[in-house]
Amino acid sequence: MTNINVLDPGASPLDYYGFELRRLREAAGLSQRQLGDILNYTGSLVGQIETARKVPTVEFSERVDAALGAGGLFSRLVGLVLRSQLPAWFQQVGELEVRAVEICSFQSHMVLGLLQTAAYARAVLGALDRSDLDDRTAVRIARQRIFEKAEPPVFWAVLSEAALHQEIGGREVMHGQLAHLLTFESNPRINVQILPFSAGAHAGTQGPFDVYRFAGDPTIVYTEGYGSGHPTANPNTVEDCSLRYDHLRAAALSLRDSAELIRRVMEDRYGKQVA
Repeated sequence: MTNINVLDPGASPLDYYGFELRRLREAAGLSQRQLGDILNYTGSLVGQIETARKVPTVEFSERVDAALGAGGLFSRLVGLVLRSQLPAWFQQVGELEVRAVEICSFQSHMVLGLLQTAAYARAVLGALDRSDLDDRTAVRIARQRIFEKAEPPVFWAVLSEAALHQEIGGREVMHGQLAHLLTFESNPRINVQILPFSAGAHAGTQGPFDVYRFAGDPTIVYTEGYGSGHPTANPNTVEDCSLRYDHLRAAALSLRDSAELIRRVMEDRYGKQVA
């Protein structure tokens, strides 16, 4: 267990966050309990975050900024903290997502992380391991903050129709997840296309992959296996996967038809049923 008296702010972004929280709280003359009361959190939670035993959320950070007059310090720090909590093999992806100007993703069996609701993400992450599930869910959802940047990336997602039918978390969770996908209909920077079952054999049969494009750096293709990620800037791989993605988008339904299919599955498969 971390001891507050020896907390090293240089040890990690989480330690630095806790160090600064304690420093500014004490400068304001507040106890952990008093700050917790102001934030509408427990003093125990404040203490756990100060000692790097608990990961702060975006909401907590925004409230701390307001309560301590921190000028947005903690809202800026929390993104770095949450990315540092990603699995070690996945942290590079978090950095790619932040820097990319365009992201093209293909998923064959579930909704990808950048478009997941908290309930859906929790069901996915908790399938085999429920330890620290709240923190791991918060870390995954925090990646979606890239869409809140002044200049967010253009995002293309091609999802197999199977992702709409694979019931993850139960009917209510799936209804909420598909409804969430529909919220992007009018957002020209977040585009969701469905690859229908009727497409048959397609360019993504070898599995999911992502293509990251940057303003001044080489394009990177990312694939992953169990507990391992494989980014590459190899020109041949990039060219092959870029061509594959073009074919996937061409084989997928249009944006409008994709939304209609999502809506139909949401209502027919996961809508309210009369007993």
